[in-house]
Amino acid sequence: MDFHALHVTGAPLLLPNAWDFTSAAALAEAGFAAIGTTSLGVAAVHGVPDGSGATKGETLDLAKKIVGLPVPVTVDLEAGFGLSPAEIGEFAAELADLGVAGINVEDELCDPQLHEQRITEIRDRAPELFVNARADTHWLSPDPSLPDALERARRYAGAGASGVFVPGISAENDVRALVEAVDVPVNVLYKPGQSIEELAAWGVHRISTGSLLYRAALNAAITTAREIGSGGTTAMDIPGYQAVQDYIVGGRRRGSGGLK
Repeated sequence: MDFHALHVTGAPLLLPNAWDFTSAAALAEAGFAAIGTTSLGVAAVHGVPDGSGATKGETLDLAKKIVGLPVPVTVDLEAGFGLSPAEIGEFAAELADLGVAGINVEDELCDPQLHEQRITEIRDRAPELFVNARADTHWLSPDPSLPDALERARRYAGAGASGVFVPGISAENDVRALVEAVDVPVNVLYKPGQSIEELAAWGVHRISTGSLLYRAALNAAITTAREIGSGGTTAMDIPGYQAVQDYIVGGRRRGSGGLK
């Protein structure tokens, strides 16, 4: 299914974010309609901090591995890995040529004009990509500003973004204001305790899990190791060795033809 068409009012896309081939293959096998990547997860498995601009090569390598899965794939580009707007456009075009369906690119509270330039370059070079433009007013600022978030969202949509993303925005009135401010799909970051039904009622089109799944997996690993060390028994339903092998082999087999 076309990735753009998955962003439906009243039935938001739940987008789980993977950090390597096997997590992406497992999520695709579990029946999710599309898969995203998490920049924190990708950076963490390579031993570098998120947001440092150090994982362009690793992100491209992961995209090459997962793009053939039988679901659309969208890739997190952080703020563009320190590239100029023109270079980000070139990188986006390279991803589009691979078959990537969408990208996420954040502003890190930069001058909105710079982010508009990034979006314009991406749109010019890769018009088919779903460009999810992220505003970090509620993620990086110690003093979140709804007016600033709305202004950035409007500007990014006007520059050609396919959708806007304001992670950290979660209050009903704020989310509804964001939805009303733009005529493109609105993406929010899942907040534990929220329900898909209430977000759907507020007009949200896409719900990302961000780094939550990676952090949950890390917590599960630590918890399991501690349980073993204390002489306890693991209560979780853990995939067996062969199940993981099947995710890898099955994912590669399904991905051999690619997905455009």
